[in-house]
Amino acid sequence: MKIAFHGAARTVTGSKHLLTLKNGKKILLDCGMFQGMGKETDPLNRDFGFDPRDVDVMILSHAHIDHSGLIPRLVAGGFSGKIFCTPATKDLTAILLEDSAGIQEDDVKYQNKRRAAEGLPYLQPLYTLEDAKKANEFFVEENYGQWFKVTDGVEAMYTDAGHIIGSACVNIKVKEDGKEIRLVFSGDVGRYRDAILKSPETFPQADYILLESTYGNSLHEDIFTTPDLLLGWIKKACLEKKGKLIMPAFSVGRTQELLFALNQLENENRLPDLDYYVDSPLSIQATMVVKNYPEYFNKTIQHIMKSDKDPFAFKGLRYVQTVDQSKQLNFQNGPMVIISASGMAEGGRVKHHISNNIENSRNTILLTGYCEPRSLGGRLMAGEKEVGIFGIKHEVHAEIGSIRSMSAHGDYEDLSQWLACQDKRQVKKLFLVHGEYAVQQDFKQRLLKKGYFDIEIPEQHYEIGLT
Repeated sequence: MKIAFHGAARTVTGSKHLLTLKNGKKILLDCGMFQGMGKETDPLNRDFGFDPRDVDVMILSHAHIDHSGLIPRLVAGGFSGKIFCTPATKDLTAILLEDSAGIQEDDVKYQNKRRAAEGLPYLQPLYTLEDAKKANEFFVEENYGQWFKVTDGVEAMYTDAGHIIGSACVNIKVKEDGKEIRLVFSGDVGRYRDAILKSPETFPQADYILLESTYGNSLHEDIFTTPDLLLGWIKKACLEKKGKLIMPAFSVGRTQELLFALNQLENENRLPDLDYYVDSPLSIQATMVVKNYPEYFNKTIQHIMKSDKDPFAFKGLRYVQTVDQSKQLNFQNGPMVIISASGMAEGGRVKHHISNNIENSRNTILLTGYCEPRSLGGRLMAGEKEVGIFGIKHEVHAEIGSIRSMSAHGDYEDLSQWLACQDKRQVKKLFLVHGEYAVQQDFKQRLLKKGYFDIEIPEQHYEIGLT
């Protein structure tokens, strides 16, 4: 058996890992979209590094676009096999992919108007809404904790990754030449003691492990300080400066965490009397899906729900559906809180809000999660004083802040705790994926000190045999 790394290799996006069995069967782990990588983004998304027609089956770890976002392109390119996922992942992925297709179609229309005026050839989206809807027909649901047949000689089982609703680590057993190879793909590992979700589960012994490393050299702030940190920013931005607090937030996971924290402040009679807008139809849909899976919530939130039936709602919450309603927020001076996608501020409505408010020093932009360094969010977090948005240069006068405690990715202690169930002597090789190269090098040294003896950081399209 061989494995090739076609995405999330020395970077955090585009998760794609291709297993090739001795009998020629090919199994794809994730099919994620590259995001926030500047001019490299589109070419990376258009070239898989393999022929979709050659892939026999796919196993999806979770719904986030950097893990699922190129599935419609895979199907449009000729893939016709099953796509395994958990039930919640199927529900979330359906709405995420349709939203992604709509954004691409709109972006291409806008670009083609300009290209037509310049006499340039038209661009095509990575995929269309029709492609996204067709892809949904290939999904097959599998629950946590049950081995299922992937193809001849291959079984898989999902264990809860604790990252977002439905997220899973993928455990695989491959029988070749009378031997069994045990491989585990972490997907994205969540936090222990998460505010909403159960902690990541232990998993069976592995020979080979593909481990995400997004925060492999970082420690997060205590997750239980999040409501206090959030309250501090609301008071400063809205009550003292009388401005807008704009929070880019991923539609799945981060938006729900923010709503839960604000709900907690209301339950404690500490929530300022303001308007709180969720300006993202996708975030609204995703929140409805999350509410449909309370069995994935931890004991704390399940206890809270005995007295508070909706832990994601509170006084002052407003959902913004239409584009016109979203535009109207730009004509209101504040104070107000706006939660809007995308989390890296690379697209969606939040990019328009930042464009319209970044030059006003009364306003605040609060980053609530990981941002790829070349993304708009990443550049703001790095302290750039001038940024380009929609082709226009903007001076950064708004205050830029971040809350590190809200990451849905585990830090190096969480990742080490996730690995703790393994007998290190039986792990033949550990591959670090889904991380920036400098971070991965630091994390590798930490793991070597913990007793893992063979750790590799694969680069894009690297392939290696597993025995």
